[in-house]
Amino acid sequence: MAQAIRKVAVLGAGVMGQGIAAHLANSGIPSILFDMVPRDLPEGAPRSQLAIDGIRNASKLKPAAFYQKDLAKLIQPANYDDDGARLAECDLIIEVVVERLDIKHKVFDWVATHRRPGSIVASNTSGLKLNDMAAPMSPEMRQHFLITHFFNPVRYMRLLELVTGPDTLDSVTQLVADFGEKVLGKGVVFAKDTPNFIANRIGTYGICSVFAHMETLQMTPEEVDTALSGAVGRPRLGVFGLGDLVGLDTLVHVLGNVYNDCPDDEQRDAFQPPEWLTRMVSEGAVGNKARKGFYQRTKNESGKRITLARDLSTGDYAPKVRPKFASVSEAKKFKSRPDIALRTLLRGEDKASELAWNCTADLLVYSANRIPEIADDIVNLDRAMRWGFNWDMGPFETWDCIGVSDSVAKMKEQGTPVPSWVEDMLASGRDQFYATDADGQQTYWDPNLKKAQPVPRSDSWLILANQAEDKIVHKTNSARLVDLGDGVLALQLTNPEAMNALDPDLFAVYQKGLDQLDEGLWEAMVVGTQGDHNGQFRPSVGPNGQAFCAGANLGLIAMLAAGGAWDQVDEMINGMQQLLKRAQYSSRPVVTAPFGLTLGGGCELAMQASACQTVGELYMGLVEVGMGLLPAGGGCKEMLRRYLGDIPSAVSYDPNPFVQAAFMNMGLGKVSTSAEEARDMRYLRSIDRLSLDPDALIHDAKRLALGLAKSGYEAPKPTRFKLPGNSGRATIEMKLYDLVLGGHASEHDALVGSRIAHVLCGGDIPSGTWVDEQQILDLEREGFLSLLGEAKTMERIQVFLTTGKIHRN
Repeated sequence: MAQAIRKVAVLGAGVMGQGIAAHLANSGIPSILFDMVPRDLPEGAPRSQLAIDGIRNASKLKPAAFYQKDLAKLIQPANYDDDGARLAECDLIIEVVVERLDIKHKVFDWVATHRRPGSIVASNTSGLKLNDMAAPMSPEMRQHFLITHFFNPVRYMRLLELVTGPDTLDSVTQLVADFGEKVLGKGVVFAKDTPNFIANRIGTYGICSVFAHMETLQMTPEEVDTALSGAVGRPRLGVFGLGDLVGLDTLVHVLGNVYNDCPDDEQRDAFQPPEWLTRMVSEGAVGNKARKGFYQRTKNESGKRITLARDLSTGDYAPKVRPKFASVSEAKKFKSRPDIALRTLLRGEDKASELAWNCTADLLVYSANRIPEIADDIVNLDRAMRWGFNWDMGPFETWDCIGVSDSVAKMKEQGTPVPSWVEDMLASGRDQFYATDADGQQTYWDPNLKKAQPVPRSDSWLILANQAEDKIVHKTNSARLVDLGDGVLALQLTNPEAMNALDPDLFAVYQKGLDQLDEGLWEAMVVGTQGDHNGQFRPSVGPNGQAFCAGANLGLIAMLAAGGAWDQVDEMINGMQQLLKRAQYSSRPVVTAPFGLTLGGGCELAMQASACQTVGELYMGLVEVGMGLLPAGGGCKEMLRRYLGDIPSAVSYDPNPFVQAAFMNMGLGKVSTSAEEARDMRYLRSIDRLSLDPDALIHDAKRLALGLAKSGYEAPKPTRFKLPGNSGRATIEMKLYDLVLGGHASEHDALVGSRIAHVLCGGDIPSGTWVDEQQILDLEREGFLSLLGEAKTMERIQVFLTTGKIHRN
């Protein structure tokens, strides 16, 4: 058997095959994408045209399948007729063809002819049984065969369900699990060979429950999607929006898998699609791919885009309405705390609250009844729903959130049968499925062993939320210092409700950590955060926990400016500049760990350090222009370092092109759409490292920090910049003027851009003047204060604070 997976074959260049090949490329793994030779192929056309088209289509997908488009070069097109011999080059072969057993058998016969013995063969099926697919295979091929069920879109959906057969070697399972987690960054769960595996089995039952209760409560799709979306920690699309995205024909097919193949399921009849759903599929109203499903996006008579909603009883479409429920409005006040939001919704007295309770109770009981049928433990089931359906909490985490004892009592009062193992757990004296002891060890209740077990985790996960209390060195509301062991101190940002906004409280904790670092109490420091929920580990890059730091505390800045406290604002900005400069030039390494939204001041925080350890999904940028401001925490200075700092002083060069490139990032408020794009934009450097698994981010940042410390780390030296002065600023201002004339920018945008150009060009100096870093920091501060005094800047800030939207005035 191969000891490492270095090259992969993907069989099938459809949407899923494209996505898998693209994400392999994101991870640096080359692949060969196979498909058929097209019928009626024009003379001279490539025989691998279908695979070529698949690669081309993957490059055009939105949201983007690749971190960078040029990563497509890692995928080679091929066809089954001519290129079978190339299968022997591959350590892993993933089949992604149509969901028909006869076709899969033909493909596996072809694979058997051409594969190298010991290579691993996997199917991406979502509905067919492994044993049925493996039956005709040789014993050796069955030993190397398993199911790898990726979710679409592959780059963004974290879940990878693994299903093994009775003959699959343990070493094969372990190798693929490690590859999925450590190389592809997937959340791996182990499922049984049952219809729809874990996530689709539980998720589709949840949809069936909604269908039943909405009819009883006489609710519309708009009302259901209002009640059961962000307020209960589910994707904001809602149940019916998600149905349109997945495709109603696909939904009906998945429901049929359970109804036809699970005769002993106590809820089997619930998987029969309602008559109105069958009618929609038969008429072709199957969702987004048909431009019509539960919702239809169209234009009215005046050409304005509008959304229509379907009346399920008549099939007619009418303008979508926005229902209002008191329970939902109250729950939305706690949108950054899904646990509190759910409890608030369930305490309501309207039909949205009643629907939420009925569907939640159904889902919890159904999930408990599926152990050990579809998974051996509750951990795999919870992770599957979080990683595969983007739920904030899995079913058993949800049950803990609403209170197991109280909810079980309510279920029994309403006549709902509660699984006996849940009552056994309560009888044992344990009233939670998950618990964390004083040492930070998280356990879960194992119904098979009837006792608590440690929650399984990868050895590359370092969970900040589960650090023992004696590891907390110092803490405030905004941040805390944590002993990570091995001489590494962490500054953990702990204010996710405010998207970890920078404030004086956080700066004070950072300052304290740097003091201890300088005193020699620590070898290195990590700056990062993770999402957490009720003390339990939560994924750091999830649907509602995706901000490393989204900038400064604008509310505080606006309040001080409105009160005329300019000296305080100046002092605050100068303090931030000097603090981040101190971290950057620390004699001991400081490693930042940004992920997700890393904007404005958060970008400045991340950049000014010895190195960054980040993740693939990094949305990083200096976006202050949207607020009518400029980067003043060292962002302008740092962009100059990134574009000009590496040019040897003995080289004669024109600084204008470099300054203009730096300006484009800030003047247009550009945000990277991946870590690789951030590297192109110079927000990341060659020393900065990438973790594909977001849960390994803090562990990897700690390892990088220790590596720097043990290798004789030396702090960087301050840099001087040769800048173009007034002539460079004039060039940029001409471009800004053209944007205003063309209606692409407002006059205030041009003013802000001009102030940024003034800083980047070094102020009022002759072209070619050398300027040091502190001079740039002084210009940043001056420009920030002058813009803050502009009425239109204050208007932008107030609109953003009120609505959360960017206001271009």
